[in-house]
Amino acid sequence: MKTMLKIMQKKNSGISEDILSVFEGIIKKYEALDVPGKHHYCSKEFHEAMEEHLTKEQRFRLYEQHGGCMGTGRDKERKAFALEHSSKSLAERLKIFTKTYGKKAVLNDDNTITVTFSCTHRYHKVMRDKGKSIPLPPIESYFEGCAGGRLYEYQKALGIKLKIKSVDISPLNKNFDNPVEYTFEIVG
Repeated sequence: MKTMLKIMQKKNSGISEDILSVFEGIIKKYEALDVPGKHHYCSKEFHEAMEEHLTKEQRFRLYEQHGGCMGTGRDKERKAFALEHSSKSLAERLKIFTKTYGKKAVLNDDNTITVTFSCTHRYHKVMRDKGKSIPLPPIESYFEGCAGGRLYEYQKALGIKLKIKSVDISPLNKNFDNPVEYTFEIVG
């Protein structure tokens, strides 16, 4: 959350000083604690404050800069993929990427990419194992952050610039095993 706070503190973030103080207070509160798992509690409170104090568009812009699961040790592979397929059209690159990595993505006529993603990380594991008591951030904010990670992955592998347009978690509200649908606008 410290990285997210640093992004929020930039002058061009559009986040006012009074709102920034809320997030700075959350970070300070948990830095002072010496308890196991404090980062989970900090993350939960920080995400809740993001939903309360920031618009969806503000959160999207922040997550585009620092989303969940960014990098994850596969940047060399993504860059190699982008280099190998750079002479192909975006539609061809996306089709090859989908086939190679098992990711479900569609290039739409309106200059967007729709990605269907099923998270197997923290949220999914805790929901499956009801015995764990790890506090979870709000589901919408969590998957908005996840959208930032997917955006990062597709930008690196496809050699394009994207913006988060929408995050649809409605299938998760019916059955947690259903995937989330992200729509990214192609901006370069």
